[in-house]
Amino acid sequence: MLRLCLLAAHALRLAGAALLSPGSCAFEDSACGYEWDFAHLPWALHGEGHYISVDTSYEGEKAVLFSPDLYSEEWSCIRLIYQIATTSGTSSDHARLNLYVRQEGESFDRLMWSAKEPSDSWLIASLDLTNNTKKYKIVLEGEMGQDKSASIAIFEIKITPGYCIECDFEENHLCGFVNRWNPNVNWFVGGGNIRNSQSILPKDHTLNSELGHYMYVDSVYVKHFQEVAQLISPKTTAPMSGCLSFYYQLKQESSIVFTLYLRDTNGFYEEIWKTNSALSAGWELAEVDFSAPYPMEVVFEVAFNSANGGYVALDDISFSPSYCSNQTGISFNPAEASCNFEEDLCNFYQDHKDGPGWSRVKVKRNVYRVGDHTTGFGYYLLANTKFTSQPGYIGRLYGPTLPGNLQFCLRFYYALYGFFKMSGTLTVYIFEENHVVQEKIWSVLDSPKGVWTQAEISFKKPMPCKVVFVSWCKSFWDCGLVALDDITLSLGSCQSADLLPPSPGKCTFEKDECMFTQKKRGRGSWHRRRGPTPTSYTGPKGDHTTGVGYYMYIEASDMVYGQRAYLISRSLRGVSGKQCLTFFYHMYGAGTGLLSVYLKKEGDDEEIPLWRRTGEQSISWLRALIEYESDRTYQIIFEAIRGVSIRSDMAIDDILFQAGPCLEVEEIQFSSGYPDSLNEIEY
Repeated sequence: MLRLCLLAAHALRLAGAALLSPGSCAFEDSACGYEWDFAHLPWALHGEGHYISVDTSYEGEKAVLFSPDLYSEEWSCIRLIYQIATTSGTSSDHARLNLYVRQEGESFDRLMWSAKEPSDSWLIASLDLTNNTKKYKIVLEGEMGQDKSASIAIFEIKITPGYCIECDFEENHLCGFVNRWNPNVNWFVGGGNIRNSQSILPKDHTLNSELGHYMYVDSVYVKHFQEVAQLISPKTTAPMSGCLSFYYQLKQESSIVFTLYLRDTNGFYEEIWKTNSALSAGWELAEVDFSAPYPMEVVFEVAFNSANGGYVALDDISFSPSYCSNQTGISFNPAEASCNFEEDLCNFYQDHKDGPGWSRVKVKRNVYRVGDHTTGFGYYLLANTKFTSQPGYIGRLYGPTLPGNLQFCLRFYYALYGFFKMSGTLTVYIFEENHVVQEKIWSVLDSPKGVWTQAEISFKKPMPCKVVFVSWCKSFWDCGLVALDDITLSLGSCQSADLLPPSPGKCTFEKDECMFTQKKRGRGSWHRRRGPTPTSYTGPKGDHTTGVGYYMYIEASDMVYGQRAYLISRSLRGVSGKQCLTFFYHMYGAGTGLLSVYLKKEGDDEEIPLWRRTGEQSISWLRALIEYESDRTYQIIFEAIRGVSIRSDMAIDDILFQAGPCLEVEEIQFSSGYPDSLNEIEY
């Protein structure tokens, strides 16, 4: 069943097994302090093959293996040699191997990496682990899927100080660097008395010996003009910037182009270094300032023009968090271009010659007009709110200056009111200051009226630039209100951000019900839905996450007065100290009933009430903050009780569990109805 390339695995053992650092294990005669969770499938240690594995010999969904307590006060690299094997290629639900970090004081494990590709031999994964003062464990989870012949094996796990892009090529796994195969030219391992090339290869740099190892690429088999060989580093998994250095030797009879690139997850290349020498008598040191604020690969590329081109050798790739060129190392903080407008305009501003433009406003909780997106009762920006709108009205909101040559993801929420035609009523421009050029990068086409809708834009400009939000009133007869809130800027493309592992303890209900289950399912239970609820004058028009996504709600027309629906979390790990639960709820409708949150500790019969709201609250999504403590395993329970009429739909969305106390605390945890107020806007 378990098709493992054992001979290959033996050949690829990591050096110095007897001196393995804490958390590392070669699984030769023990599990090195790793233990498996007896509530799930067992792991089997194979001493003769030096690996640990799990398969479908036993009934079960997954197997869990966790390390002893570890500390990582310095930046570390986790390297995992593993294999996922299967004899069936038809199953859509393949086995999967996940790696989590379980941090002290947190109820949720943080997913660092996941793989499901089956292979006939070992594979290597490299993961950067940032320095931290807290104790942690590594948790390996093997999900068996629906394949009855699946098996997962772990040959080795090694944790070393340093960065995963560093390598001296002395170990057989090559630090996770891979050659991009080309029929004619490829990177090979040199040294160690290897003599498989017509070029005169140098001694390595690390040991200055023929027995040492390095990487090289040779032109002897070149058949076409501009044949290219690429050596690709492991992908960075944590933001890093500083000095990337390496040693190389180059001998060329005809033109060789040796270039260093950064490649992001979308496949875009950025050149950061190119050799300017035709010949190096010995090992030459190259240093280049390097910045990877989002996942990237380093690509060493050599291009030959003929079979007599020569060769390039590479060794001792290293990284330092200090820049090579004595830069200050002060990187741009995307938070400088983000704002929720709760306190002020942050770093955004208006040009007074444009007129009043955007106003910072606040709507009290009511059942007529939607409040802000951040909390439901905070501040946001509103355009075209003062006096009578004029044809051709334009309101511009300028963001702070952004550095050039960086990939950005801009996300924001907008809501439109009163327009007959929404197209073009809100537009986003990029303003390049040096060239005084405005480029439109986004414009609203259509949107649900009065619903906070998320927009996201990826952009990258070579020069410093600013983001400009422009609201436009086209004609006297078609003017309305444009609302703007929760502008966030992050490094990397929006698509790259979507590929990152989800935040632990976060549930948006976009894909499923996450860690929640129900006592029973039926018409009178919680339902996952998008768009408005079927009954008028109750329930949300859209979800809180994006405006067009999913949320959980009860359909009052399918229930009777006083009927209850329960949404229950899975068992969560108890930790010492305070925890914070944040979620958004929607209670709009004249017959709205009761929404409560309970804490259920393991071994207790009683459920502890944490939070409660009774009756109609607002037409907006409102934020709830709950602080609680539990040093035992526990569950969180959302209970909805149907009110006196069918206008009693209640909804929840965007649940987030966080370690530590809440940064803000709600003064009232248990309340009924909403304060007496008119449909007022505070300026």
